[in-house]
Amino acid sequence: MRVLVIRLGAFGDVLHAMPAATALARSGMDVTWVVERKWAPLLTACPLRTVEFNRRDFGDVRRVVGELRAARFAVAYDLQGLIKSAVLGWLSGAPRRVGFVSSYVRERAAGWFYTERVTPRGVHVVEHELSLVGLAGGEFPLPEGEAVEGLPEGPFVLASDRAGWRAKEWPPENYAALAKRLPVPLVMNRPEWSLLQLIHATRRAAAVLGLDSGPMHLAAALGKPGVALFGPTSPERNGPYGGTITVLRAPDAETTYKRSQEIPASMRALSVDAVFAALERCLDTSSRNPTRI
Repeated sequence: MRVLVIRLGAFGDVLHAMPAATALARSGMDVTWVVERKWAPLLTACPLRTVEFNRRDFGDVRRVVGELRAARFAVAYDLQGLIKSAVLGWLSGAPRRVGFVSSYVRERAAGWFYTERVTPRGVHVVEHELSLVGLAGGEFPLPEGEAVEGLPEGPFVLASDRAGWRAKEWPPENYAALAKRLPVPLVMNRPEWSLLQLIHATRRAAAVLGLDSGPMHLAAALGKPGVALFGPTSPERNGPYGGTITVLRAPDAETTYKRSQEIPASMRALSVDAVFAALERCLDTSSRNPTRI
């Protein structure tokens, strides 16, 4: 049976959808994933086809709609829950279009385009998306990556200091203070790295330090040890999946998804001392139980 999976972006969200899409493919379905072109490199090792496009290019969108309609999918699973993703499922011509109930999706009007609506089960978003397709699984088939020049030859901590909005970020001056205390180099994720280069650097790292952002979710998918710093967003729903990354969050942090551009008190409350101690434990674990490269 031909199945369409719709998760257009972004970085961490594509990773979170990977187990559901892979479970469909492993169950014998002929799976096609439609995704924005910038995130397609993440999917090159998945056992499925991809259709990639630039959603800001009308000609490209029209091409993709024609390609999807020609494929004659039996069912389309919208793992994104936005109007743009729901409309794409509708335009594909799939007679069954499955999405989440309106109380769960970010844009409730998306539900107008579904023929079936599912109440998510579980706590984490990975579990929600597996429940949407009605399968179990936890596989993250990721490519090997591409070599990055200039990385230390020995162990290092890879830190990613940027997130989708500033309220999820740690004060920038804290990284310099932390670097002075670590027994190994602190390497900062570089904006010029491609996705495949970031995968390589993450595989090489002894441990990672991340935020609620794509690079941290990548490290979790690769089974790397590390520390994730959380403030306004919920680590139960959006935290690192798999159990290898320690979450630090202030006990009085307020959960909100408002995209503020100010670093909140809950992120400032995470001291350099606390982060250093958590990373030190991760480095000790890493030296005794190295993760897969």
